[in-house]
Amino acid sequence: MSLEEKLLVTKEQLAQIIAELKKWNAPATVLLSLYIPPGRPVSDVMNLLREEYSITDNIKLKRTKTAVQTALAMAMDRISNIQKIPKNGLVLFCGVDVDTGKDICIMFSPPEPVQIYFYRTDKWFHTEHLEEMLKEKEVYGLIIIERDEATIGLLRGGRIEVLANFMSYIPGKHSKGGQSQRRYDRIIDQMIEDFYKEVAERANEAFLPLLEQGVLKGIIIGGPGFSKKDFYSGEYLDFRLRKLVFPQLIDVSYQDEAGLRELVLKAEDLIKGHQYIEAVKAVEELKLHMAKADGLAVFGEEVFLAAESGNLSVIIVNDDYPRIEEVKNIAEKTGAKIVIVPSSMPEGSWLKSAFGGIAGLLRYRPFQ
Repeated sequence: MSLEEKLLVTKEQLAQIIAELKKWNAPATVLLSLYIPPGRPVSDVMNLLREEYSITDNIKLKRTKTAVQTALAMAMDRISNIQKIPKNGLVLFCGVDVDTGKDICIMFSPPEPVQIYFYRTDKWFHTEHLEEMLKEKEVYGLIIIERDEATIGLLRGGRIEVLANFMSYIPGKHSKGGQSQRRYDRIIDQMIEDFYKEVAERANEAFLPLLEQGVLKGIIIGGPGFSKKDFYSGEYLDFRLRKLVFPQLIDVSYQDEAGLRELVLKAEDLIKGHQYIEAVKAVEELKLHMAKADGLAVFGEEVFLAAESGNLSVIIVNDDYPRIEEVKNIAEKTGAKIVIVPSSMPEGSWLKSAFGGIAGLLRYRPFQ
């Protein structure tokens, strides 16, 4: 394995690194963050660090000066082992806890190319540029609408987010007949029309920025009655968003988070292969085999034993499982399908609490 391959981290590893870096803070600007884009000569980086080291003599407080010099020395030591910046660039975080003397220095190549040349010493590590890489690149807008209630949300990777749930207290139709009934019905129709416009306005505010970022892939509309069809055909949404609305409207019974979950699961044919759908189906299959007690479900360390015997068909694992990289390697070597279940999902929470974050399905029942 080349040095570049050793330095490259996955998104799961990046998330763990960021979580660790966020634990660090300092009373002075002694924590070093360095982003190096691909193509930048190593000599330029070394010159920058040497120049920064030379001006540390201007730091009056000895403890702070020593901490900054140590961070810069660690960074230069790591960079000196690099002949060429990897194709995705390099990121370094080095620093010293001035109270305990504990130090940290991490150098890696992120899963996506570094876009900026950035150096700073601060009271915290600057991870914001890396956090952008963890944001989902495919997002679906979700709308559940009735004549007097609506929910707007997002399907972002393995998470469903409720952005808004709101109501409009629209009375039922008047049934006394005559001119007063027609006037009353017109008022109610106008109230419904105004509510649809409010729903569209809120949806526009939520979805248009995602469209401009290039991550909004589609919009799914559902509801329990005819309102969803009226809303869809009424062209209330911004014209740019209407192009992304799936024409298949989904019947759902609920609002709020439960309704959004029902909407996503019933829209399976529209978003085939999506992580959320795959995770739900995998956990449902696991529970089915558990209920049947057919011996095909394994948990925890049993998954690794099954892998050794070549009897592992599917691995179901939390996205923050500590040994997830090992699990990915096992799946690649054995040909087992791997399904990553975000811990933020109900299925992910259940998997973690019940089995420590990992389970599997066997190809065949082992001989007793």
